[in-house]
Amino acid sequence: MAELSTLARPYARAAFKFAMDADNLAGWERMLATLAGVGQHQKIRDAIDAPGLSAQKQAGIIIEVCADDLDQPVQNFVEVLADNKRLPLLPELYQMFRALKTQQEQEVDVELTTAFALDDSAEEQISQALTKKLSRKINIHSSVDQSLLAGAIIKAGDLVIDGSVRGRLEKLSRAINS
Repeated sequence: MAELSTLARPYARAAFKFAMDADNLAGWERMLATLAGVGQHQKIRDAIDAPGLSAQKQAGIIIEVCADDLDQPVQNFVEVLADNKRLPLLPELYQMFRALKTQQEQEVDVELTTAFALDDSAEEQISQALTKKLSRKINIHSSVDQSLLAGAIIKAGDLVIDGSVRGRLEKLSRAINS
């Protein structure tokens, strides 16, 4: 995984810089998300990996599938990726671009996993508390995991807050067995 990150990083940074200069971060993020989704599709990957297929034809396949969703600079970017045999990096490249964008915009993506679905007001309270704590705009992505029993787990970058009953029971068990 580290190798993919190492290979994708310069392309993600170049795309980010170009998008910043063009004042089109949201547009590039949307287009790269489309490319990442297409790049993960098995039929597309098989077509691109076909032996003897030129870089121009590889880029052409991706561009043809996404043509309505890509502007000319992004199409050119796809061609550069194809020329350098980096099309398989599209999903990783998108993730890195997104991380650069959220860092630039002083935002943080938060994974909120709860034992039961929360209503909008509860999510808003959590969002406000995290906004104060992290001094950033919060983008909450919620999911439900009934194995938590009760409570929630909040992941924001390297910060993990485990307020689940399951987590507390595991911590208690480790303390007793130590």
